[in-house]
Amino acid sequence: MTSRRVPETRHGVPETRTHVPETDPRATLRGSLPDRYLTPEDLVGIFQLESVETVYAWRRKRTGPPGIRIGKHLRYDPADVHAWVTHNKTDTDAA
Repeated sequence: MTSRRVPETRHGVPETRTHVPETDPRATLRGSLPDRYLTPEDLVGIFQLESVETVYAWRRKRTGPPGIRIGKHLRYDPADVHAWVTHNKTDTDAA
């Protein structure tokens, strides 16, 4: 005898599954950056820097993306990082 799989039901009504798009539209808006605050270590990985000290030097010199303190931790808003990169692009980067 062959067993047949019955769709799961909730209160006697078959459950319908909705299609979830493969890409999150928020990722497109944020330039594929994560939807969470970034750590200094994240910036090291994103920009392929030698060490986290470079990120801290940017902050001291006020030349990097704006960061915020959350308690004792330094974090960066992905939207601010994306805006900083866009603002600091030069015409030679486009070529």
